[in-house]
Amino acid sequence: MFSISGKIKDGGNAEDLEGAIIFVKEIKKGTTTNTYGYYNIAVPEGTYTLRISSIGLKTEDRTVVVDKNINLNIELQVISKETKEVIVNGESAREQVNKTQMGKIDLPIETIKQLPVLFGEVDILKTLQLLPGVQSGSEGTTGFYVRGGGPDQNLIILDEATIYNANHLFGLFSVFNGDAVRGVELYKGGYPAKFGGRLSSVVDVKMKEGDAKKYVVTGGIGLIASRLTIEGPIKKDTSSFMISARRTYFDYFTQAYNKTQENKSDYTPIPRYYFYDLNAKANYLLSKKDRLFLSGYFGRDVFGFQNGVFNFGFNWGNETGTLRWNHIFGDKLFLNTSAIFTDYQYTISSASNSLNFELGSKIQDWQIKQDYGTRYKASHNINFGWSATYHTFTVGRFQLNSTQGNINVQNTNQLFGSEGYVYVSDDWEINDKVRLNYGLHESGFLAKGSTHGVLEPRSAIRYKINDQWSFKGSYTRMAQYVHLISNSGTSLPTDVWYPTTANVKPQVADQIAAGTTFLLFGEKISITDEVYYKWLSNQIDFKNAAQLFNNPNLETEFVYGKGWAYGNEVFIEKKEGKLTGWVGYTLAYTFREFTYDEGQAPQIVKPKYDIRNDIKVVLTYKLNNRWTFSGVWVYNSGTLTTLPTGYSVLQDLGSGNVKTTDIYTTRSNYRMPAYHRADLGIVYKMKPKWGESDWTFSIYNLYNRRNPFFLYTETLYNNHSGTGLGLPSGFKGKQVSLFPIIPSFTYNFKF
Repeated sequence: MFSISGKIKDGGNAEDLEGAIIFVKEIKKGTTTNTYGYYNIAVPEGTYTLRISSIGLKTEDRTVVVDKNINLNIELQVISKETKEVIVNGESAREQVNKTQMGKIDLPIETIKQLPVLFGEVDILKTLQLLPGVQSGSEGTTGFYVRGGGPDQNLIILDEATIYNANHLFGLFSVFNGDAVRGVELYKGGYPAKFGGRLSSVVDVKMKEGDAKKYVVTGGIGLIASRLTIEGPIKKDTSSFMISARRTYFDYFTQAYNKTQENKSDYTPIPRYYFYDLNAKANYLLSKKDRLFLSGYFGRDVFGFQNGVFNFGFNWGNETGTLRWNHIFGDKLFLNTSAIFTDYQYTISSASNSLNFELGSKIQDWQIKQDYGTRYKASHNINFGWSATYHTFTVGRFQLNSTQGNINVQNTNQLFGSEGYVYVSDDWEINDKVRLNYGLHESGFLAKGSTHGVLEPRSAIRYKINDQWSFKGSYTRMAQYVHLISNSGTSLPTDVWYPTTANVKPQVADQIAAGTTFLLFGEKISITDEVYYKWLSNQIDFKNAAQLFNNPNLETEFVYGKGWAYGNEVFIEKKEGKLTGWVGYTLAYTFREFTYDEGQAPQIVKPKYDIRNDIKVVLTYKLNNRWTFSGVWVYNSGTLTTLPTGYSVLQDLGSGNVKTTDIYTTRSNYRMPAYHRADLGIVYKMKPKWGESDWTFSIYNLYNRRNPFFLYTETLYNNHSGTGLGLPSGFKGKQVSLFPIIPSFTYNFKF
């Protein structure tokens, strides 16, 4: 046996192509490129025709004579702009049938940019919410829940660096600037052995590498933010860079308004708010077998309010840095070595008269990891590697001082932990029908006074009926050693990340899944149906009336329990032709069991994200080279919320005043009304004398549906005055809605 190996690149900008398909016609076998564009396939001696294809690029056939190991690097050329319809190569759909991987969806950035958006801002995480098995958090936010997991059980990584809070503007936008992103992969189950550290999903976001052939400037001007990206060669075909920046301009409008009103006696200033982010990346081809990458992200949200002597500030943000080295040993072994830095922190400050107050939290990681890939014989594709991470958790940072110096109180609660893993996996093509992917991921966590370890087996099997139809099954175990401490039900900037300790055990999830994938109408439409069941142990919640603020003994407020979730997901996708898109349906059940009060029996509860039925329809129609229309319709049967089931009454006999106290018997005891909305998007491509430009129009909530953001109850009194006089006569439910119909537009350019 001999090997054919090499790298596949995008001929338009020389970036590595992940997921490109290399298919050997004579033996009807193929492989795909890894994250870094590298492939390796074993064949007997002979003459072969290789078909190389990737979404949006021209398919290329190469004839090779194999009598020794062959190194073959290929650049796929961009499809002409005059092409009148979207083209996705047939093998792309067929690869969904061939692969063992379950619960994975790839989203090219080009697809994401065509969909309707809120306030004109393209958002990756909001697009993920349009997929089956992914439930959204609150109306308009980027929070999401996958297959019954909580918001902290999603691993979000950007160029291999963990993003601990992926939100701007309290969750209305994510930290991912679409102009800086190459693509995103979502794993809902059947996780490859190289991933670990979370229970429910992996969101793998990759930045652009930069155009190594020409200088390109891309940008956009929207209603609330503008962005600019510059990329180009440092040395043509050898090295490149990419710098992308984005900033909102709320604060300029509020500052101008405040200045016009500041002399009015009854004036209350409008708070100052803005966010910004910066992505940067560079890479250098050291030799035919060595390549170096350096990438980073820096983002910050800044909120401020000042009224006379009172000054309040709140800021939060992420910083990441990744240094990667790719090396190819011989013809069969590929190595990626990464050194990674991650930092997330928030600070709340206030100053009034002579007192200054500050509260904050932080998590910081230093990580080093290696991933190896090799092909053993013709049928075994083996991957293995290891990782070591050192965590610093600043769970609470409190400071109070006075300008006179007579008060100075400081308290910082820091915890430390070391996390590591080793893994190995084998993708074994047993025969034309059966393919098996199996492996082990051994993880561990070391903190003061405690050591924890979890063996995490992974396995997936595919049985192929024919080239258009296959059945699949998988089993995975995942462990999680860092936990998000939150009682809000959604991910907020003030939530605290807390490590596994002697008392806080690692969370563990076991998931089994089974499904089928088949192709219809000449492989233009793919249909995937998956069922899953997930068991969760060592789940964390809070006691009733838990004290979370500035609590140095936070562990005493925790309760521990178990959970389970199961469901069915159907995904129908069309990737070829003028009309493309998908329809997704999810039927899901989610449960947790905790003992919230000492001495009481365990209580089975449904978390707020237990949504029974969920439907997503996403369609894009390319009318011609200038006009593209897109539409989205979503429906779910309503999230859960907690409302009082009664009230107690205390009346002062002297004054007659009445005080009522709500009574809660169970959590998540009321299902909110069904949520549904439609969005519309239009992209009009202009023909400037230079470069490219377009106008993007979007309408969010097209038919102005007043969806519930949250519910609350109002106490009714027998005298209907609501002043506290008289006895209460009952409750009345109230609904708060967030977004009406919202039109927006953005001008985008590239030259």
